[in-house]
Amino acid sequence: MQPFDYVRAGDTEAALSAAGAGDGIAFIAGGTDLMQLMKEGAAAPRHLIDINGLPFTEIKALPEGLRLGALARMADVADDPGVRRHFPAVAEALLASASAQVRNAATIGGNLLQRTRCTYFRDPAMPCNKRAPGTGCSAIGGDHRLHAILGTSDHCIATHPSDLAVALVALDAVVEVQGEGGLRRIPADELHRLPGDAPQRDTVLEPGDLIVAVEVPGSAAARRSCYLKVRDRASFEFALVSVAAGLEIEDGIVRVARLAAGGVGTKPWRLRAAEAALAGKPAAPASFELAADAIEAARPLPMNAFKVELLRRAVRRALLTAAGQAAGEMS
Repeated sequence: MQPFDYVRAGDTEAALSAAGAGDGIAFIAGGTDLMQLMKEGAAAPRHLIDINGLPFTEIKALPEGLRLGALARMADVADDPGVRRHFPAVAEALLASASAQVRNAATIGGNLLQRTRCTYFRDPAMPCNKRAPGTGCSAIGGDHRLHAILGTSDHCIATHPSDLAVALVALDAVVEVQGEGGLRRIPADELHRLPGDAPQRDTVLEPGDLIVAVEVPGSAAARRSCYLKVRDRASFEFALVSVAAGLEIEDGIVRVARLAAGGVGTKPWRLRAAEAALAGKPAAPASFELAADAIEAARPLPMNAFKVELLRRAVRRALLTAAGQAAGEMS
């Protein structure tokens, strides 16, 4: 691990001022991802700014909306009765993330900014455009079973790892960011970038930007929501495919559908065509089949082509769950 300086910020102004002092600076709170990256040599900040003392730990979950401070711990949010009642997809996504020990330390803001678990990115000995631009993408010709089938480019096929981000994208969340230009609000669906020819940039954040909160609007679809995660093992594993689903149903008809997927995209992937296919349809298995078939065309490689059908099945099952139907009703 490269040597680094460490400072604990006493307030937001001090944190932003320190972040604007030069290159090679990183904020740290829970540190559950950043410390791994530093130990593996995939990240080498020269200055760490500890932001644990900043006042961003709020958890406010009401029917009209959810507000989470960026420093709220994942475990605390998942255990909050209001989150579980009014935003179940958020609670379920957090409980599906990592281990209990990691959830006790990791923060909401840090979860959104965690970096891909692509083994080539985390191995400094391997070429990786995300870690070292211009060196190539080892995964394209290598072991890409866990990699993306949506939003890929010739420069990168790494999946985005966050479960929480998928739920937030599905539920139209907004991320509040404090930076040099003041406070701004970024839709969760626009926070993360497609890799294109610059995969080293995961988000639209500028250097020195600090996530301070996340807001999720309250809605019938948020209250009738769920998060389904399909993985190789049941504990502490990243998604092969995941789906966050929310439905507003009136008189047996789907008035609003919200769908997003993880484990398949280079960013959390909003399934808007599937949502549109459901609107105005009966909340029934046949409609959920139509929605699953409306997912946009993917670009799989040989080892991850199985994700195409797995995603369709996960969408159908998540919709059945959100609608309150038994999975067994779907043959």
